[in-house]
Amino acid sequence: MPPIQTSEGLSRQIADQLRELIYAGEFKPGDRLNEAALAVRMGTSRGPIREAIRILTGTGLVTPVVNRGVFVRKISVQEMLEIYDLRALAFGFAAARACEHVTDEDRRRLEALLEAMDRAAQSGDSGGYYELNVRFHEEVLLLAHHERVRQLYEGYVKELHLYRRQNFNAPGNMRRSNVEHRRLYEAIAKGNAAKAKQFAEEHIQAGRARLLALADS
Repeated sequence: MPPIQTSEGLSRQIADQLRELIYAGEFKPGDRLNEAALAVRMGTSRGPIREAIRILTGTGLVTPVVNRGVFVRKISVQEMLEIYDLRALAFGFAAARACEHVTDEDRRRLEALLEAMDRAAQSGDSGGYYELNVRFHEEVLLLAHHERVRQLYEGYVKELHLYRRQNFNAPGNMRRSNVEHRRLYEAIAKGNAAKAKQFAEEHIQAGRARLLALADS
């Protein structure tokens, strides 16, 4: 007999499905999420839909508007550019500190992520690459041993998930991104804080440039 799906488990499953629909572009920035329509589509009551939307609100993918509903997050180009600048500073700071704490086990874990990202890039798996990319950045943030900068960085990331995910659909962007990851990893592995900071900031700014190029295409 299959396990009984709990209400919380169902809500998280629906949240995952909605996230993928948003990433796929079926729900675009500025679109309203209609609870009743989603309940019919997902074959459930509105309760789990409401909880799933609450989960997505916490990730920054959707935004509630009083007396109007919940909408897929939409930010201006200027806002995105400012967030990228702040991400670059935070990630550079974290990468420099990571050099002080990296161990052989950490090196093995980061190398495994890089290899997995190479495979995802070769197979054209943009969704898989993006998730691994997020994990790589999380590992660097954790190695910094600085909770405040980790929280700040995660806040910036939440605001950009939708746009960054689509960035990796462009041919070549995954490969270029992972070349930058590997250069950053090598600086951290060698304990070179100055280079780690430089490469981390350059990686974020390169992602910013790729996003702008995609927006202009």
